Amino acid sequence: MADGVHFPAIRTACAHCSIRERAVCACASPAELEELNRIKSYRSFAPGETIAWAGETMPLVGSVVEGVATLALTLADGRRQMVGLLLPADFLGRPGRTRSSYDVVAATEITLCMFRRAEFERLLRDSPRLGQRLLDMTLDELEVAREWMLLLGRKTARERIASLLVIMARRQAGVGDDPTPGGASFPLHITREAMADYLGLTIETVSRQISALRREGQIRLCENRMVEVPNLDSLVVESGGGVDPAV
Repeated sequence: MADGVHFPAIRTACAHCSIRERAVCACASPAELEELNRIKSYRSFAPGETIAWAGETMPLVGSVVEGVATLALTLADGRRQMVGLLLPADFLGRPGRTRSSYDVVAATEITLCMFRRAEFERLLRDSPRLGQRLLDMTLDELEVAREWMLLLGRKTARERIASLLVIMARRQAGVGDDPTPGGASFPLHITREAMADYLGLTIETVSRQISALRREGQIRLCENRMVEVPNLDSLVVESGGGVDPAV
């Protein structure tokens, strides 16, 4: 696993962390939070920097605090497919599994809250609530993967774009930004090229569909890559449904 930029000092107390209510530590007791606070460290990566290679030993696990990373697999002939995104509060790595299953690459500047694997696994053994929380997050990932099978197999290009925007809007609201009445806003961290790779589309198709959604008033493109959704329910209709708001 790449080192990134290491911050030896604890920068933010766990109790005041921006992802506290959504991350693996959401159900932690005060004593467990204190222990997590003791064993954590921060690492930051620049856009395009590899965090971990598929098959590489990962001595660290942890949560995304800020930014976005992509998960990708590469076939023997060099073909590459993005298979997932890591957004704030998502967990990187698997306790009990020493190697990365995917290439993990920073799509934006990203900050991770990391724990040494052995220390985190010890804490899981001693803290059933943390173990249950991690299991719940893993089951949520399974639901997302099933939804993505539907998206890639049956949805139109427009529905794919709308689905991704709905997911990002709901995730942003879940990590601290309350949606406006009936609407939402969020930073579009990933490029259109990355969106095309993730959604199985061409860049040109992504651009056309985003432009169409903008013309029709479904979204607004603002400064600093912010996207505003005036009516989230309307965008859900454009997505064709199947995007579970609980995930």
